[in-house]
Amino acid sequence: MFIPTVLLLSFIVFFIIQLPPGDYVTSYVSRMSAEGEIFTSQDIARLREQYGLDKPWYIQYFSWMGKIIKDGDFGYSFSYNRPVWSVIMARLPLTVIVTLIIMLFTYFVSVPIGIYSALHQYSAGDFIFTTIGFLGVATPNFLLAIILMFLSFKYTGDPLIGLFSEDILREGLRLSNFGDFLKHLIIPVIVIGTSNTCGVIRIIRAQMLDEVSKQYILVARAKGVSERVITYKYCLRAALNPVVSGLSGALSNLFSGSTISAIVMNMAILGPVLYEALKNQDMYLAGTILLTQGFLVVVGTLLSDIALAWLDPRIRFTERSV
Repeated sequence: MFIPTVLLLSFIVFFIIQLPPGDYVTSYVSRMSAEGEIFTSQDIARLREQYGLDKPWYIQYFSWMGKIIKDGDFGYSFSYNRPVWSVIMARLPLTVIVTLIIMLFTYFVSVPIGIYSALHQYSAGDFIFTTIGFLGVATPNFLLAIILMFLSFKYTGDPLIGLFSEDILREGLRLSNFGDFLKHLIIPVIVIGTSNTCGVIRIIRAQMLDEVSKQYILVARAKGVSERVITYKYCLRAALNPVVSGLSGALSNLFSGSTISAIVMNMAILGPVLYEALKNQDMYLAGTILLTQGFLVVVGTLLSDIALAWLDPRIRFTERSV
């Protein structure tokens, strides 16, 4: 089902991108007209022919997919005047680094806190973490980003906007200024990672509490199994199932991330590129990013299924029992 799913997804993505009225030429003419340029109907028709937008959308789709399948050509970005894949690759390495760091922060923080909250239900620490969790989920990321940048500027004189300081932009990223790069990652990691962290804490806590009350845990205690083994070998493995299932969408976040927060923090990752492509109706760039996201969701689903089978013996032996 992998190939048919991706092909169907590509068709839906391209169709939805075409739904808004107008096209890239319409957006371009509107912007240029606001600056005083004058376009005749012949000029607009010539531009549409130049960009290949004078054909029906389904012919554009099959032409686009044909080039992808035959030549690996994802088309040309109208906004950047460059091949689409070169635009993506210019932002992809940094996007991967930022996303992986945020994912590590999310799981290294949330899993231990979720375990603590479940094992110390209704304690002072549980109430504190629960309150922080609700605040993290409820607070808009872009608002938290603005607050943290203001506090950083007020107390350090540096708002930590973007991922690079002027020295890194001038000299390039080196081992000597890598610490400065990590310093600029503090606010993005806190802002984007907080909402995910709070959600995972709630899932781990709820699942752990559910597992602790089950019969096999009571039997294990009756047989003298230590609490440490019960917690980490049995309860935690079962509690991680929904977390691992959620990893299917984690790969797609490499391309989108938290788009609004990335724009507010001036982060040079792919989220703002996708936003601008959709706004300008740069269909090949937007379509490629969304198609790649969908492809990564399918791959992530496969990987999460494999991880679930490894993590939970009940899933591995279900088919044998049938």
